[in-house]
Amino acid sequence: MSPVSSLPLLLAAASPSPSPSETPTTPAVPTLEDAQESATNAASWVEENWSTWLAIGLRVLLIVVIAAVLRVVVRRAITKLIDRMNRSVPTTEGSTLGGLLVNVERRRQRSQAIGSVLRSVASFLILGTAALMVLATFEINLAPLLASAGVAGVAIGFGARNLVTDFLSGVFMILEDQYGVGDTVDAGVASGEVIEVGLRVTKLRGDNGEIWYVRNGEVKRIGNLSQGWATAGVDVTVRADEDLDKVRRTLAEVGETMGKEEPWNELLWGPVEVLGLDDVLLESMVVRVSAKTMPGKALTIERELRWRIKKAFDAADIRIVGGIPAQPDGPADDPAAAVSPPSVYANTASPQSERATPITPPGVPTK
Repeated sequence: MSPVSSLPLLLAAASPSPSPSETPTTPAVPTLEDAQESATNAASWVEENWSTWLAIGLRVLLIVVIAAVLRVVVRRAITKLIDRMNRSVPTTEGSTLGGLLVNVERRRQRSQAIGSVLRSVASFLILGTAALMVLATFEINLAPLLASAGVAGVAIGFGARNLVTDFLSGVFMILEDQYGVGDTVDAGVASGEVIEVGLRVTKLRGDNGEIWYVRNGEVKRIGNLSQGWATAGVDVTVRADEDLDKVRRTLAEVGETMGKEEPWNELLWGPVEVLGLDDVLLESMVVRVSAKTMPGKALTIERELRWRIKKAFDAADIRIVGGIPAQPDGPADDPAAAVSPPSVYANTASPQSERATPITPPGVPTK
């Protein structure tokens, strides 16, 4: 008999046997044979199932590695695509104004927003598919999980429909390049210069310096005042007896001089044109002047044109009429000056009223 097998017998002989009247109060201590049997069972179970677990582990590892590599490759491809979009400069047909219209900050934010959306969507699809494949490898029933996810998605869609609407509207606004940073837009609910374009909210700087936070889902129409070109129009009202040829010649000289000076030659994208008479009245006539300008600079050109036209007309002795006539200076008139004083005949007790009262004949009672 081996020493290991005789060890339990020696321990049993050395320990006193309990009497029948005594009841054991402590649980029996596992013996070495029990431990040896448990280890044997575990080893046999591992020996029987190690191949299955190894196959599952290798499959999970393969899925994780493929998902990680695919995610890195897709994200790099999206980054390169966005960089190429950011380097490309759109051109305008028939002109060389495309390079001037490109705003570096606008293109940078637009490319970053598009890249962020594409990378997030790609990561969600790849990692979500990998997670489902890993669960399927462990033979987990995915039907209840997918059904619960569908119900949760519907509930979130109804509860956060405004958020989803804002997000989708922002994505399409960025993809379609409806506006960008630096553009002056009229969004209906607010207007101003775009200072930040987000997927949910667009920030606008108003004319008075205020910042408008406009939700993309609330924007039903967009009027972009910074794309293409703008038109500056000035109406000049002169007397009806003025010489039209002289007026046209003076306006043409003003436009030609302005188009040769800096910085107006850069802001003007076309010659200042005298379109002709816009309205003819009995005492006045309106001459229309127009010019194609850089986007967002129409108001500046209009103000400068009015300034130069007024100086040129004064030098050419052409009088500008129209508008509200100026009020004479001096103290304001008394509003009660035009009111007639009260008549003395309004008072029945006055001497004038008593003299005007007819004499009552004798015998007639007076009232």
